[in-house]
Amino acid sequence: MAVMGARGLQFGAELQIRGRVGEAGGRSRGRRVDVAARCVRIRDGGQVSEGRTEAEVVTVSHGGPLTGLLVADFSRVLAGPYATMLLADMGADVVKVEGPRGDDTRSWTPPVRDGVSTYYLGINRGKRSIALDLGDPADAELARELARRADVMIENFKPGGLARFRLDYEAVRADNPGIVYTSISGFGAGAGRKVPGYDLMVQAVSGLMSLTGDPDGPPFRAGISVFDVMAGNHSVIGILAALRHRDATGAGQLVEINLLSSALSGLVNHSSAYAAGGVVPLRMGNAHPSVFPYEPLPTADNDLIIAAANDGQFRALCRVLGIPDVADDPLFARNADRTANREQLRPLLVERLRTRGAVEWFELLVDAGVPSGPINTIDGGFAMAERFELEPIVPAGEGDRALPTTRNPIRFSATPVSYPLPPPELDEHGAELRKWLGTAPEADRG
Repeated sequence: MAVMGARGLQFGAELQIRGRVGEAGGRSRGRRVDVAARCVRIRDGGQVSEGRTEAEVVTVSHGGPLTGLLVADFSRVLAGPYATMLLADMGADVVKVEGPRGDDTRSWTPPVRDGVSTYYLGINRGKRSIALDLGDPADAELARELARRADVMIENFKPGGLARFRLDYEAVRADNPGIVYTSISGFGAGAGRKVPGYDLMVQAVSGLMSLTGDPDGPPFRAGISVFDVMAGNHSVIGILAALRHRDATGAGQLVEINLLSSALSGLVNHSSAYAAGGVVPLRMGNAHPSVFPYEPLPTADNDLIIAAANDGQFRALCRVLGIPDVADDPLFARNADRTANREQLRPLLVERLRTRGAVEWFELLVDAGVPSGPINTIDGGFAMAERFELEPIVPAGEGDRALPTTRNPIRFSATPVSYPLPPPELDEHGAELRKWLGTAPEADRG
């Protein structure tokens, strides 16, 4: 893939980048820069070979697959910052633009680590922070200059909220036609544009809460802001697809994500039940509407999740439990039979499961190829990942600033993710970024 960025500034150690600089994304106030394919070496504060200055070339590189990509991050709270953190993990240079008071999540406590919200720390590694007051003309111009130089801009203001600063898509595109401009909202840019987009609201209005909880109890929210995270992932998918299109055509585009659409897509089988079958699903506690057994079942000590989702797995389950004849019973032979007759089948399974503890059954069932698992607390989840050699905790940054953080779930064989920068302090990189943004690129100075 061509190097996608051409407008960033290198801070830090020596950087080596291969590829076409500028062809896929390089611009100078709307003018695409034509350069030859070559290896370019950049040094701190120095000049670039072939007479190019640092302002013309590429961003801070983490060495990942998105090396050279400059992301102007005007988002806050969760969906946008989660998306830009994933991009940073993969090598993009993310400049986090914050208001004078900083991202809201900086104050979302407890818990804290060294006085800083762990919520903020969990979704902002790998970025550089600059605090800009968009109501101040000078700061607004710096923000617009960042947007001119960026390959990707991502924001989650209310639709139209950045127009008064000339930072909306049309205004940014006028100066930067190759920009991939990503807007995240709660309910889209149409009739729902004025409705604030908080995950809890979307869990409610999408129908998710109607599916969560005991059948006879009240609806519940999910334990995390599931649709913020889902919208963040959808944003990354959209950005990467738009960059592929830009590589092929040179043209950027607007990518729009809204939490409600992400939610309806993410409800998958429940969405399909309504859209394709006209069925409105209702909550069933921990049971599955279409598969059994696929829920927690009691053992001698704790509940154990068993997910025998096909006939072979069910037969193996019955064999391990010492009731192989149950798998041959016509009432339970197929999944549809087991689902229809779950009330007759459940006590047969529970009777056997109560003879051993959850962990012991887990070991036996996994060895037999039956999906199962104990219900852990978060620490147990990390311990399980350690057991499976997934290295779930990695350091972001180095030395005294190194922060334990959750590993990016994507693994690349040739261009691994990395975590060179810890979550930034508010305006930590403001001085150097202001200096850079206030200096015209070489092509403009000529």
